[in-house]
Amino acid sequence: MDPALPLSGTYVCHGITWAHTQPRLLLAPLPQGPLLHAPVVGRRLAYQVSGTGRWCTGRYRFTGRSGVEALPCPGRAPAAAGGQCASCAGRDDFRFAHQVHRGGHVPQALAAYLAQPHWLYLATFADGTTKVGTAAESRRRSRLDEQGAVAATYLARSPDGRSVRAAEDALTRCLGLTQTVRAAAKLAALAAVRDLAPARAAHEQHLDRAARALADMGLPTVLTPWAPPGEGDLLRSAQTERAVYPHTVHEGEHGLHLLSCTGSLVLAVIDGDDLPYLLDLGALKGHRITLGEQFTSPPTAVQPVLF
Repeated sequence: MDPALPLSGTYVCHGITWAHTQPRLLLAPLPQGPLLHAPVVGRRLAYQVSGTGRWCTGRYRFTGRSGVEALPCPGRAPAAAGGQCASCAGRDDFRFAHQVHRGGHVPQALAAYLAQPHWLYLATFADGTTKVGTAAESRRRSRLDEQGAVAATYLARSPDGRSVRAAEDALTRCLGLTQTVRAAAKLAALAAVRDLAPARAAHEQHLDRAARALADMGLPTVLTPWAPPGEGDLLRSAQTERAVYPHTVHEGEHGLHLLSCTGSLVLAVIDGDDLPYLLDLGALKGHRITLGEQFTSPPTAVQPVLF
């Protein structure tokens, strides 16, 4: 049985994860305890943000040869650079993963993880922006689910993590494709664009260019489409009215009935208001929140975007 979203308690929020094939909120209970993985779609999330500081969101630990596990910060310490405390950052071998193909330090556990096959992919967002990225075999599905893309395609399967990152850099150099898209840009695109056909057409154009570039490099392609999770269907529907949530997610109190989710972006309604609002639950990462049925969002006076 799926765990329920807790109704009370104070937690350090680790944001949204798709590691369990559906979006779940990662919560580190205070003062101690294992991470909770609570489903969000179809639930009411009512919380109050405690203070203005940022708190350590722990680290990743390698499990076996192909898995990674999120761990909370043992001391629930204040965050330093990168969203971690110095202790968790110093024990996080995964932080070296993005430099290994450039000759960076490779801890033994990371080397074993990188030895598994990796996938190269393209992901396109609502405004047509397209990024190139990589995913380990064990994270092939969840890595794309967490992107919040409109369309995505697996381009090629590489024997290991080093070679796939070299191919990623090569596509960035020759095609000018970015490797990162900020959550704020994804949210703005979904808020402004209702007809996603142009974005899907842009994806096909980028896909054709990428396939030809990989062929020129002598790299075989697989071109396997990614199937978007059903939890995001309502968000991607042109018939769904929406407005950007007018309150700061990581300040004050909020009561949200969560209807749909893509990546870390959610569509939600608030008490006494039928208009769906678009917001980024990823903005809660590193903040302490207290859950409680009594919390509710401030009143709004927002009109839906009309097309």
